[in-house]
Amino acid sequence: MTFSLDQFRLDGKVAVVTGAGGRGNSIGAAYAKGLAEAGASVVVADLNKAGAQAVAEEIEASGGKAAAVEVDVASEDSTRAMAAAAVEAFGGVDILVNNAALMVDISYDNFETVSMDAWHKAFAVNLDGALLCARAVIPSMRERGGGRIINQTSGGAFPASGLYGITKLALVGLTTSLAKQFGKEGITCNAIAPGNVTSDAGKMLVPDDSPFIKFLEMACALRARGAPDELVGTLLLLCSDAGQWITGQTIHVDGGWVLRP
Repeated sequence: MTFSLDQFRLDGKVAVVTGAGGRGNSIGAAYAKGLAEAGASVVVADLNKAGAQAVAEEIEASGGKAAAVEVDVASEDSTRAMAAAAVEAFGGVDILVNNAALMVDISYDNFETVSMDAWHKAFAVNLDGALLCARAVIPSMRERGGGRIINQTSGGAFPASGLYGITKLALVGLTTSLAKQFGKEGITCNAIAPGNVTSDAGKMLVPDDSPFIKFLEMACALRARGAPDELVGTLLLLCSDAGQWITGQTIHVDGGWVLRP
């Protein structure tokens, strides 16, 4: 096969992005818009239906194709309804981006005091949600001859520190497991591990004057923070034919914060 830039195009593909209608300047919205720019029809899925609708309308105003769907990723019935809505709107699903997660709203109590309800809720959304969404769309991917699953993990999982990091490290395990099980069917599964991103949610958790920013400035090989759009290139690689021989991998997009052999 001779390489062509056209391999990055997603014309005719259908992508579902969860958590794409949340807080204003978000990674999910950047992902949805980037996929649409590459030619995909995008299902903007979020618990916040109004937010999802706003992102879908922005995509359509720019000449893309999009539909908004309300989804609770922790509910099996809701994720199945999301997949059915994607099939009804665009004929099937080729790409799933498991971006929805609890981060700002997660418990940051220490392990001696964190409630088990908070623990289970974090895993229900950040881990179970990715599995339920994958299970909901894999039948459509199989019918269409393959697909791409991209899970959003975090630099905070390497090493895991706190409940959020543990859920994201567990998601890496789900990524490799899905990759192994479904690879022979042409379904790849990879993960993106962002560093500190200047999304609205990211700046709520780590404001500009946080001491953690000073730590990152010293720790990162490049720079401490990146914009949501700076994750889109990696996403397009993993979604497109250009990345068809990549599976089971976690790609760090973090300015050289987490350096792994």
